[in-house]
Amino acid sequence: MNLRPDPTFYPTAKIAMEAPVETVAFTLMLSPDGSQPDGLAVVDVDPTSDTYGDIVHSLFMPNKGDEFHHFGWNACSSALSPLTGHAFLERRYLIIPGIRSSRIYIIDVKEPLKAKIHKIIEPEELFEKTGYSRPHTIHCGPEGIYVSTLGGGGEDGTDGPPGIFIMDCETFDILGRYEMDRGIQDKHYDFWWNLPRDYMVSSEWGLPPQFENGIVPEDLLSNKYGHTIHFWDLRARKNIQSIDLGENHQMALEIRPAHDPAKEYGFCGVVVDTTNLQGAIFTWWRKEDGTFEAKKTITIDPVPADADDLPELLKGFGACPPLVTDIDLSLDDRFLYVACWGLGEMHQYDVSDPMNPKLAGKVDLGGIVKKTKHPNGKDFGYGPQMVEISRDGKRVYWTNSLYSTWDDQFYPGERGAAMVCADVGKDGGLTLNKDFWVEFPEGYRSHQIRLEGGDCSTDSFCYPSV
Repeated sequence: MNLRPDPTFYPTAKIAMEAPVETVAFTLMLSPDGSQPDGLAVVDVDPTSDTYGDIVHSLFMPNKGDEFHHFGWNACSSALSPLTGHAFLERRYLIIPGIRSSRIYIIDVKEPLKAKIHKIIEPEELFEKTGYSRPHTIHCGPEGIYVSTLGGGGEDGTDGPPGIFIMDCETFDILGRYEMDRGIQDKHYDFWWNLPRDYMVSSEWGLPPQFENGIVPEDLLSNKYGHTIHFWDLRARKNIQSIDLGENHQMALEIRPAHDPAKEYGFCGVVVDTTNLQGAIFTWWRKEDGTFEAKKTITIDPVPADADDLPELLKGFGACPPLVTDIDLSLDDRFLYVACWGLGEMHQYDVSDPMNPKLAGKVDLGGIVKKTKHPNGKDFGYGPQMVEISRDGKRVYWTNSLYSTWDDQFYPGERGAAMVCADVGKDGGLTLNKDFWVEFPEGYRSHQIRLEGGDCSTDSFCYPSV
């Protein structure tokens, strides 16, 4: 335990933006066919370094078939909450779940170039203590580590609904389920919160049989994937309201609340509208009476395409959908970044007015039809996917793999892992950095990114920015 709070914990988002810039990034590597163990890449992101853009350390796991996907810190700025009993934690460990194996790795990255396994939690412990499987999103809360899951019990993960469980942030013991009353919630994906206002928001993807072996076209066309967001009394651990975004809005994924807790709104990305193949962003907000509303504020149109240029799954539609698969919000709550994995586009929206977003910048890279090359001349396989923003909002990083079986459906054939960076203009606009390109080991794909000292999808702030 530290004798004072970790200096990378910040009371407000505004103060976090003034912190030292990142010099390393942690990026997950997955073996799509399970023939090799998954790993963690430590990437040099210091432009003054001779190894800028290189993997300077790799850590591979002792098991195969984990399928690394999302991950997060053991502790972050939420530790500064007045409610915390852990103010003197250290941002030291990365919690990495295997979404396919339900195994969880605790990685000590105090010395990034000597990253090592601290603890492994086997799936049997997770099943026994929670009844959940397929751990997904990691968020460090004031009193512990919250982990969302995509599966319930049983071999196929459909024995009971998935949910959230809590881990001790010092021993990493699994404590148990979060929910005391889940209401109608029966699927899960992402979650985040407003700590001072004491509420949480969660979203839905699908149950394991709907995603593990690839998208199920019949389920998609029958609108059987998730399309509801849920609001929770955070301390009472109770679902207080659910909003159905409309069954045609299939796969309501990333939840991004405003970073300034004085603001009571946020965003949710929807992969596809089955009536028109559009991608969408909904803005949700809290009303004066304490209830919540949501409204579609961004739509992104599909692009007509010849059947010969489309994968088998899309040939009958004659168009390439955007496939909004990730979104991220800058710490000043000004710019929302939207990954259009199908089109091969990264969009930047000015959301200063969250009910009236304006397109401020766009980068073309990869894509099912476009196949846009990087400025360095190299092919960017797949499309922009997991996006991460630096604390100061000046750099946006992204990778290209969605989920192994979905990659193979939408982009047949091995396309290779990639990680890139774009520079952000003072008043918006995106420009790809031609000098930043990460080469990953052959046979691997890349997914989520975490930045040294925290990033825009890591920390929860407990005090209003002034």
